[in-house]
Amino acid sequence: MNPRSLVFVFLASSVLACRTTEPSASSASAPSAPSAAHAGHEMHHRFEHAEEWAKIFDDPARDGWQMPIEVTRALVLHDGSVVVDLGAGTGYFEPYLAFAVAPSGKVVAADVEADMVRYLGERAKREGLSNVEPKRVTADDPGLADASVDRVLIVDTWHHVGARDAYAGKLARALKPGGFVLVVDFTMESDEGPPKEHRLLPETVMKELAGAGLEARVLPQTLPKQYMVRADKPGAPAPSASAAASASAAASASAAPSASAAPSPKTNKK
Repeated sequence: MNPRSLVFVFLASSVLACRTTEPSASSASAPSAPSAAHAGHEMHHRFEHAEEWAKIFDDPARDGWQMPIEVTRALVLHDGSVVVDLGAGTGYFEPYLAFAVAPSGKVVAADVEADMVRYLGERAKREGLSNVEPKRVTADDPGLADASVDRVLIVDTWHHVGARDAYAGKLARALKPGGFVLVVDFTMESDEGPPKEHRLLPETVMKELAGAGLEARVLPQTLPKQYMVRADKPGAPAPSASAAASASAAASASAAPSASAAPSPKTNKK
């Protein structure tokens, strides 16, 4: 099958699950997230029962190789940033992202699966992640307004996107000037992830994103099983609302007369 005709589905924590059976809570030993996600490697599958998937995709053992703090650091987020997690699934990255953009920023947790979106909303409420906005999207469109976001995070999912050139163009339009997409995906050497014939070289990812007018490069290797490709939209980023407020306050303070320079009440009497 032509890979560009495949319809992809997002799932937990940006890992696209492609197995033919639902995870079982009674399994004696659950497989790791990517192994479970890619068993069978079939593209058309519904991911209902998000609570069961969460036992696999939010397994603390994943932290050792996924390194969520390192990935979040690579996004260079700050108070006021708007970041999109495409393929948010059960929300593995959401606590990290929500903290990084607080208090005035926003996390758009996007997924095509209705039950994952339902779970994301419940998790955000349960964990007090008030700046996380669950969003259901379609397989071929991230559903983002032009120049509306600062960052787009795509973890363990880009290799499944159909018509990636067209999709990259939609992401490029959604970015604000100076914003960027961060694709995190499996190396050819990784013992996690999809079969090797379904993996993408970082050079391929760079070419696809560059075709949309983004300036793409591979970041220095810091993850044990994955690479990170950053693709920037040209232009200077606008200051965030919080940064602008701080700058305005600083300007006002510098313009105000000091206590020693201000006239005394006595000298103002007529």
